[in-house]
Amino acid sequence: MNPAISILVPICNVEKFLNKCLQSIVEQTLENIEIICINDGSKDNSLNIIQSFAEKDNRIKIIDKSNTGYGDSMNCGLKMAQGEYIGIVESDDFVDSRIFEVLYEYAQKYDSDIVKSSFYFYWENPQKIIYNNSFNINKISLNFKENNNSLLHSIPSIWAAIYKRKWLIENKIHFLNTPGAAYQDTSFHFKTACLAKNIILMPEAYLYYRQDNALSSVKNAAMEKVLALHKELEEIRSFVNTLDDKNVLKIYYPMAIEKYMWNYGRIEANQKDKYFKILVSEINKSLAEWNEYLTIDNGIVKYLEFLSIKYNSKFMLDFLFLLKKIKRKCLNN
Repeated sequence: MNPAISILVPICNVEKFLNKCLQSIVEQTLENIEIICINDGSKDNSLNIIQSFAEKDNRIKIIDKSNTGYGDSMNCGLKMAQGEYIGIVESDDFVDSRIFEVLYEYAQKYDSDIVKSSFYFYWENPQKIIYNNSFNINKISLNFKENNNSLLHSIPSIWAAIYKRKWLIENKIHFLNTPGAAYQDTSFHFKTACLAKNIILMPEAYLYYRQDNALSSVKNAAMEKVLALHKELEEIRSFVNTLDDKNVLKIYYPMAIEKYMWNYGRIEANQKDKYFKILVSEINKSLAEWNEYLTIDNGIVKYLEFLSIKYNSKFMLDFLFLLKKIKRKCLNN
């Protein structure tokens, strides 16, 4: 009998957190699972930890490969998976023992493509846990059409969900194989949210999203990692071109601006001028389209004014000034 869920665990140099992560998975109340650990060329004790767990639990399968990056690791896991659904647990995070039983129960009942819960932001020492209601709901939402839109606008927390494996295969949904890149959950999140016909969203949180891993890719603000996010945006833009309904661009362009905003705020100070020139080039490629689909008061600068109010921060005001400079630069080219 095939497992109900294949849980993919991408692993690279996380010996400090791996025991807690794997222990939380093997203790799941849903026992009919397979746990696929993908060791992406770890140089620490991660592989030994995985092997130690595998000796005690025959549901654990190991893929041990050279360091080819997160996207390739996830695709290797997807190829090996035999479960009806796919779950994902990042190796520095951990989960409540009920998460997969709860998600799978709803997936079975409603034949869902995606069942997605909220999550907690988590810090170890001193311990701090902050609940994140990703969808601003107070009860489980079965409004499938509305849920697509809610999911598209949410944080791309692909690890707080399960996905029907057959549906992923039929829609050829996978991860970008960009070596050494980061944020490769971005295009996966966007594609699945667009293509799913049956999505269930839950306010309950079962996953603890670690914020204090200094080696996490989101902590790396080097230019190479920042531009990896641009590759994800390019992939999304190409994907949108395959869709009949181009109105999804009204979601894509605001999302892209917010990603640029986030990148600019965290990139190394000596790289900001260089990144500014990259943003000018990116936006200048299709300035008319940016203005068409950033529909709040019709235009990119008005949208940034909206964001400055939404975030109410000095950084947003600085970024607004930056984007006005970009617009002037684009219009003068």
